[in-house]
Amino acid sequence: MRESAATPETNASSQMSQTLRAQLGLRELILDGELASGARISELWVVERLGVSRTPVRAALLRLQEEGFLEPIPSGGFAVRSFTEEDVWDAIEVRGTLEGLAARLAAERGVPARTLRELQQCVAEIDAILQGGMTADKFTQYIEVNERFHRLLAKACGSAVLERQLEKATSSPFASPSGFVMVQSMAADAHEVLVLAQAQHRGVIEAIEHREGARAEALMREHARIAHRNLKSAFDSQKAMTQLQGGNLIRRAHR
Repeated sequence: MRESAATPETNASSQMSQTLRAQLGLRELILDGELASGARISELWVVERLGVSRTPVRAALLRLQEEGFLEPIPSGGFAVRSFTEEDVWDAIEVRGTLEGLAARLAAERGVPARTLRELQQCVAEIDAILQGGMTADKFTQYIEVNERFHRLLAKACGSAVLERQLEKATSSPFASPSGFVMVQSMAADAHEVLVLAQAQHRGVIEAIEHREGARAEALMREHARIAHRNLKSAFDSQKAMTQLQGGNLIRRAHR
């Protein structure tokens, strides 16, 4: 039996899949330090390195430029960006501001009961993780549930526009809600800080339930400040910097 020809839809789907594969593959090479800041990247090199065709590679490079990982160079191609402390600080601040707005809108507009239950389930799972001492496995579990909580909050705001902007902000280098958790794991007060973060999670849910928009916004903006604290801790400890994925891309200002 003769196979049917590929349709434009299947071709488009395959190209999108290859673009995502190239995007994730390159991002991993950058964050793992295989591609250092300043390294030049050409389309042909990516094609050969990742085994993806040129059209999706071109799209992937543009996406990584939008995310802030790459910058175009005059002679053609791209170079891996480096980041200042201020860049990282500002990225965290932007994420916190947008999450604060999302929490306020969720409180003011109301959230479906199912979404509230899902947020509460995240809090219950984190409570269980925080019982007893913290291990490497527990920190990994915390990251997974914490990221789910933040995704649910973005969805709960009821604004597709804001949800897209939050997705973009959290994909920026070092701006993820869990970007500094492994750095934090090395601190003596790691458990206490996670307990504080968990209290803020719970407070935000309560504020949303009670339609307290200003309180919900303030709590989420304060919540992001924990990442600022962890950033400072990372810079104060060379060992901690080794736990920060992509930490080799950050240029610290001379003091």
